[in-house]
Amino acid sequence: MAGRDFEQRLNRIWYAGEAAPWWLGALVPVYRALAALRRVPYALGLRKAAHIDVPVVVVGNLVVGGSGKTPLVVALVEALRARGWQPGVISRGYGGSARGPLLLDDQPQAGEVGDEPCLIRRRTRAPVAIGRARAQAAALLAGQGVDVVIADDGLQNPSFARDVEICVVDGRRRFGNGRLLPAGPLREAASRWAAFDFRVCNGAEPRADEVGMQLAGDVAVALAGDAPARALDAFAGTRVHGVAAIGDPSRFFDALRARGIDVVAHAFPDHHAYVAADLDFGDGLPVLMTEKDAVKCAPFARDGHWYVPVRAVLPDAFLDVVAAKLAVGKACRQQARR
Repeated sequence: MAGRDFEQRLNRIWYAGEAAPWWLGALVPVYRALAALRRVPYALGLRKAAHIDVPVVVVGNLVVGGSGKTPLVVALVEALRARGWQPGVISRGYGGSARGPLLLDDQPQAGEVGDEPCLIRRRTRAPVAIGRARAQAAALLAGQGVDVVIADDGLQNPSFARDVEICVVDGRRRFGNGRLLPAGPLREAASRWAAFDFRVCNGAEPRADEVGMQLAGDVAVALAGDAPARALDAFAGTRVHGVAAIGDPSRFFDALRARGIDVVAHAFPDHHAYVAADLDFGDGLPVLMTEKDAVKCAPFARDGHWYVPVRAVLPDAFLDVVAAKLAVGKACRQQARR
């Protein structure tokens, strides 16, 4: 558990006020220089961002770790589809063995394509492609009837052009100590926050220039067997093992406890590659996990293993404005082809 211990210490430094050791601070200029070097060829015109043939919306965050990005991507897919669009999703495929570009099939495996693309594909049934080169991944969607591409992460990636940028922040943890990696959680300076088209605050009262988002999950779905879904409240007063390998596992455990569930918490590093022994607690208690964990644990799940899917609740007005901005991008492309 050395990796988990180190992650816990980083979280105390980043979010709980613990002082960063000198060597973490000394690495900040190195990180800043490497990040700048990535942008320099584009700033000097030596390289140009690839332009994708359909409108592109990028969903990401300023910090490493969880902020609610994946539920927001799922919500955008569903909302745009309801407004007449045919969305597809591109992702790097972090945590998977495949380098891509690769178009996901109907039964993607998290170990190959990454847990988040796997979850998005299974939940939405929208076309999903992975690849380090996002434009190459987007090209795989061309034959799938896609007329808008949602990039799952990539705000800090200058290699492809976009029409809309949406940044989401965890409303509880915000930007932590406000420092760049590795002394803090920031991928880039917090001053960048104001430059995004939309700023989404997950799980807390949004500020004046932010869109509020809440994650709602009220059922538990069995990973194995044919047991029907259960209301999450049915577990109230029950002792369970809570399992989470997400950016902020405490958010999941707190949500269960808020429903009166007695949680024995088991936090794993984000994107953890589960094995069956990870869920062998030797006591027969129910196991509740996130949907992101479930796509990795399904191959060895047994009776009593459940996952809790969540949905992002967002204002309709926000979704309407996003769709309108994408329509402008679509019209501009059509005009350019004439």
